[in-house]
Amino acid sequence: MDTKQLLIDLHIEGDRQGPGSQQATEMAIDFAIADRTAPLEIADIGCGTGASAILLAQLLNNANITAVDFLPQFLDVLRNNADRLGVGKRITTLACPMKRLPFQNEQWDVIWYEGAIYNMGFENGIQQWRRLLKVGGVLVVSEITLMTADRPAEIQAYWDTHYPEIGTASYKMKLLEDNGYTPVAYYVLGEECWLENYYLPLQNRFEQFLAKHHHSSEAFNLVVAEEQEIRLFQQFRQYFSYGVYIARRAC
Repeated sequence: MDTKQLLIDLHIEGDRQGPGSQQATEMAIDFAIADRTAPLEIADIGCGTGASAILLAQLLNNANITAVDFLPQFLDVLRNNADRLGVGKRITTLACPMKRLPFQNEQWDVIWYEGAIYNMGFENGIQQWRRLLKVGGVLVVSEITLMTADRPAEIQAYWDTHYPEIGTASYKMKLLEDNGYTPVAYYVLGEECWLENYYLPLQNRFEQFLAKHHHSSEAFNLVVAEEQEIRLFQQFRQYFSYGVYIARRAC
């Protein structure tokens, strides 16, 4: 079985496919959107199974949300949950890679992106999406962020291998400013967003996942990689987290 299908099987039953919480998402809404009754066009890119897209639809009564993910299986879960919760009519799903979005210039009031901009790279992502925002439109993006100027060699080596573009919040803010955005707000996800809301449910699925795939070497290696990531966060969580960046297209 290919790696993509293994990742789908491991993550599709999770409420979230990365660290986060309803409270953290609502905090971003408060910073980004002054009027919750405004008629807004929102693109939720890399939406996974839809935790944020559904909450946006629930809290923003006149918003239309286009939820984008390259995995149709995740979008099927999103649609079922949205219909069950009564917001399905205001969420449109689109199966599409984030690098090939079929959107028009200045189409969106808000671009929402929680937890996966690293797939494009932070600077490349904010550059590509700026043209899609209306002037004055808002970008909400969470990005893995270094919490300190210095850090142990082990964690530096891990990120040098897995995501060399990681940086401090001040570095990311400068990238936003250099690429035509005005930063509006920044905050850090709490530990519960990682542990209780993401890693613990993920660990609880490991045995079922391995059994489903007959303890194959491919499935085992994926679990080992996830366990390494969990251990690193538990040991070094004071040095990195997700930062949530909220910025407005300046011109």
